[in-house]
Amino acid sequence: MVSVDDAETNTRFAKEHEADFPILANPGKDVATAYGVLGPTGFARRWTFYIGVDGKILFIDNKVSTGTAGEDLARTLGELGVKRK
Repeated sequence: MVSVDDAETNTRFAKEHEADFPILANPGKDVATAYGVLGPTGFARRWTFYIGVDGKILFIDNKVSTGTAGEDLARTLGELGVKRK
């Protein structure tokens, strides 16, 4: 996950939500800009990019729902043929 917030804010968020994945800080917003997700207000849109081991984008979900994001992520990974651990 990449956020336009700073590392300190991301660390607090991760602890509060018990995130078990890395949250990268991109306060300079260059990554959000490069992926085309930086909105006009300076906040990044919630999109999920599924990137293959070869670095190619396999799928872009631009309709992320925070309430079902985990389930949607697991379903899409399965549809893309990613095996569960």
